[in-house]
Amino acid sequence: MHASRAFRRISGLLHQKRPETTVASLTKDEIVMLLRPPFTNWTNAIREAEKVVGYPTSFMNLRCLLSDEFSNLALYLRKLVGSNHLVLQTAKNVLYGDSKNLQPWGLIILLLAKAVKTRSTQSKVVEEQQRQLAELTEMMRTGHLIHKGIVNVPFATRSKNSESAIFGNKIAILLGDYLLVTANAMLAGLKNAEVLYIVSTALKDLSESEFLGERDEQNKPIPGKPKNDAADRNITFTTTSISIDDVLGNPRKEWTARSLFNGVSLLGRSCQSVMLLGQQNREIQNSAYHFGCNVGLAWQAATEIQTLTSDSKEQFCLASAPVLFALEENPDLYKIIIQAKNDVQDVDYEDFKFNILKTDAIDKTKHLYDDHAKKAIGYVEDISQGETIDVIKKLINTF
Repeated sequence: MHASRAFRRISGLLHQKRPETTVASLTKDEIVMLLRPPFTNWTNAIREAEKVVGYPTSFMNLRCLLSDEFSNLALYLRKLVGSNHLVLQTAKNVLYGDSKNLQPWGLIILLLAKAVKTRSTQSKVVEEQQRQLAELTEMMRTGHLIHKGIVNVPFATRSKNSESAIFGNKIAILLGDYLLVTANAMLAGLKNAEVLYIVSTALKDLSESEFLGERDEQNKPIPGKPKNDAADRNITFTTTSISIDDVLGNPRKEWTARSLFNGVSLLGRSCQSVMLLGQQNREIQNSAYHFGCNVGLAWQAATEIQTLTSDSKEQFCLASAPVLFALEENPDLYKIIIQAKNDVQDVDYEDFKFNILKTDAIDKTKHLYDDHAKKAIGYVEDISQGETIDVIKKLINTF
């Protein structure tokens, strides 16, 4: 349907006397158009923030990517061109993906460092350490994403047709391992035992994320069965105290736990560590950790909203917030999950998306974003005030 005609039809339906029938009478395309978030100038916000930092953080990994070892490995990716291997898709997303999906973790860490003056007499040394911390955090995150691109190829079904998948798995392991090993070497090079311990706890969380709840044969997450309880929906950011049985089936708890283990705690621990390197007190370090976690959760919620309200027909994560909220409102949708437990690719994503958009899942996810964005701003305002903090707040609100 033409955009102007669609908007006129939506406007007419919204002014009907019986609004409860409005959503049910819209087509799939009209629902997507109605729920699509407004355009935001994300690129300009990033550029403004990079000016404050003093250099383009988009190329933070350039030193690693241009090394001989990585270049030799990257050459093998060419052999996968034309295949649908997940590692190639991951590489494309990392290098050429939508900027809104490339959350600027390194940039936010450096902005936080710049917002607070170091108490060390060797400020230049501390600034270099903080920059290295931001770099290695990006490397760890990228390495983890590449490792998630490994495809399960059962031994019984292997043939000539599966050779590219097996070869792609080897590349995914080598590329991911290289980035993680390089990042760990940089972490050790900081020569700070406390920072090493803090970041290592986040790496442990990344490993445990692969074992949270049920998984299909490709290790894709399967959401927990919805629970009819009115339990407290808040959850601690201390991952060691999270009980898996307690969170599964509760949309907000499950989503928060999955997001924390899947990288958000790494952002939080890196924000905490950058304050530690700047010799800030424990209270500021704790505020930095909660700031980082809330920023990560806010951006994750925003990304999931954009995925579910875009025109893209690509698959989306079945453990994302909109899906979990939709399952809570309409438990019958869980039958779709049960039927595709062996392989989530069997789900009819277009039809499932249509059913999700008929619920209030998107609105609840928007509230989730607003809640974490406000909390992140509150924590960062406790840490400091000034132009750099204003830029951080703009990054949070522009996403």
